[in-house]
Amino acid sequence: MLDILIIGAGPIGIACALEAKKNKLNYVVIEKGTLVNSLYNYPSNMSFFSTSEKLEIDGIPFISKNPKPTKQEALEYYRRVATSNELSINLFEEVANVTQQEDKTYQVSTNKKAYLTKNIIVSTGFYDIPNPLNVPGEDLPKVSHYYSDPHFYSMQKLIVVGASNSSVDAALETWRKGAEVTMIVRGEQIGERVKYWVRPDIINRIKEGSIKAYFNAELTHVHDNTVEFKDENGNLQTIENDFVLALTGYRPNFSFLEKLGIEVADSDKKIPDYNEESMETNQKGIYLAGVICGGLETHKWFIENSIVHAEKIIQSIKS
Repeated sequence: MLDILIIGAGPIGIACALEAKKNKLNYVVIEKGTLVNSLYNYPSNMSFFSTSEKLEIDGIPFISKNPKPTKQEALEYYRRVATSNELSINLFEEVANVTQQEDKTYQVSTNKKAYLTKNIIVSTGFYDIPNPLNVPGEDLPKVSHYYSDPHFYSMQKLIVVGASNSSVDAALETWRKGAEVTMIVRGEQIGERVKYWVRPDIINRIKEGSIKAYFNAELTHVHDNTVEFKDENGNLQTIENDFVLALTGYRPNFSFLEKLGIEVADSDKKIPDYNEESMETNQKGIYLAGVICGGLETHKWFIENSIVHAEKIIQSIKS
């Protein structure tokens, strides 16, 4: 019998495991992908907005070349935290079913085995489920909701949908590798949450015409060699195109939370029902940690301000 089963081996899941181990609780972390799976799937050249010390877990120093660490430095840091502390983490193991027993414990079945646990911590993040465009042609191979390496798009006609950090990074990096970049943005300007040292760069590239941008615009159809979109005047335009990066954001796995019986406190924002002091949901013994607490407001929680969830949860379980 486990005291805690932690679902998700991202930075917050690792923080929960460290806190459980310090308090001598019997725990296991399961992760459907690799360690810190979401970080692993971030763009190759990504740098964090936060400085390295703000990404530290349990006071373990995070040393990086520059104040803002890279993706590779973060992968190295969290891997060393997990291995040096000999945390109990099972990777490439996905939850299939969760059933509450008569004694209020939980049986969790995965694709590999079954666990019996008194408590569950859900720290699954939000990066696995992209927000769809809901347009014809979205399922074509040329369309991707994830961006990795800019070289792939060299000498190609590329559409980047969106104006968030990920969209802006992709537009700038691919343009610098020789792509012909066009941005299609629903809003009237580049997002105000874009990193302050990057936002002027993209604005200047658009002003000088190096990157074409259509604001107050909406993609309407993706074809094999073209795309259609409505411009700010409502006119339908068609342009030649090789690839589409639909970087329109991601969302938590709401269907999984529903299966667990977790209710929604705010239906519009899909914010789940949980106690902010203990992080316990309306289902006794099931806790939430990290970004998943924010529902559709995925910008509200991030690594540096949700690490505290780990201590709150473990203290609640102990008490």
